[in-house]
Amino acid sequence: MTSPSQQFRLEPATFADLKGWEDDDPSSLFRAMKDCRTHVRDLKPYRTGVVGLTSNDLLALLDAAEDREPQDAAEARAFFEEHCQPFFIRRGDGGNGFVTAFFEPEIEVSSARDETYRYPFYRRPDDLIDLDDGNRPAELDPSYMFGLLRDGVVSAYPDRGEIDRGYLDGKGLEIAWAKSRVDVFFVHVQGAARLRYPDGRLGRITYAAKAGHPFSAVGRLLIDRGLLDRATISMQTIRDWLYAHPQEVDEVLAHNRSYIFFREADVSDESLGPIAAAKVPLVSGRSLAVDRLIHTFGFPLFIRSESLTHLDDGRPFARLMLALDTGSAIVGPARGDIFTGSGYDAGELAGTVRNDADFYILIPKAAAQRFG
Repeated sequence: MTSPSQQFRLEPATFADLKGWEDDDPSSLFRAMKDCRTHVRDLKPYRTGVVGLTSNDLLALLDAAEDREPQDAAEARAFFEEHCQPFFIRRGDGGNGFVTAFFEPEIEVSSARDETYRYPFYRRPDDLIDLDDGNRPAELDPSYMFGLLRDGVVSAYPDRGEIDRGYLDGKGLEIAWAKSRVDVFFVHVQGAARLRYPDGRLGRITYAAKAGHPFSAVGRLLIDRGLLDRATISMQTIRDWLYAHPQEVDEVLAHNRSYIFFREADVSDESLGPIAAAKVPLVSGRSLAVDRLIHTFGFPLFIRSESLTHLDDGRPFARLMLALDTGSAIVGPARGDIFTGSGYDAGELAGTVRNDADFYILIPKAAAQRFG
């Protein structure tokens, strides 16, 4: 059963309705659209969300962008005005859209375990399998997309607490070792990281799979216990509390049973973000994680937030973005996670984003006829 906040309708709009559109510069989206086109045409189409937009609907826009190199912001905006129709995403409960943000941390690691580097990032285990309606046990919620296969029997995979207590010890799955379990946890939340080794070498890990359990926010747990203030909570305040209470870290982190596995990825071009769920590099400030059950990757969405001002030097946030990623906590049609980039400064920007926002989806004109 869907909640009212997951129900929605698309209301036709005009570009004049997109407050802030006239000042936006979406030029940096064209490289990502070309990467999406290559993926859809040469590899596989993106899964269609319940909005009903398909990769074939998207291809008209991607094909048109293939040979375009906008010379300025006005030309880039004119391209989307020529090829797309905006629609406002109206939540079924009448509530506001909402944005948070994520980034790619840079973490000091070692390739070998020692007294300093003790907390691993794991590759995907061999006993973790993809689940679907054909092999998912009846006792597992349909949200479980991964499970444990042992002796021909499928069940829930061990959760964060069990893995942190040693379930994967001795399996040789460690990619690298970090100094802090808190650092590892926040990389799990972000889904990717740059790894800085003692010799200066830079590596990268990105999402490969998850244990399957639902995401549970440790911030909400700390609020419910009266340990943090709802009005001021942020990634930074959660991190500071955990560092200040080392004896309670394991118990608090185990509240989020979700556990992420990684794969090593290319970092030869440091200007490119990590390759995430849409299988193309994320663009700093222009990539959006969305609910992939609702939205189809690759589509442009214009996000406007009057209250979100620190990402644009005090101006309200108003940008065209591409849906290129997803996340366990990103649920609903007007819910997004903004990628702010890589490294410490990007993390400081991302950690305090919790803002109401308006969501408009741009639909190629041929497909837009189906939506009124």
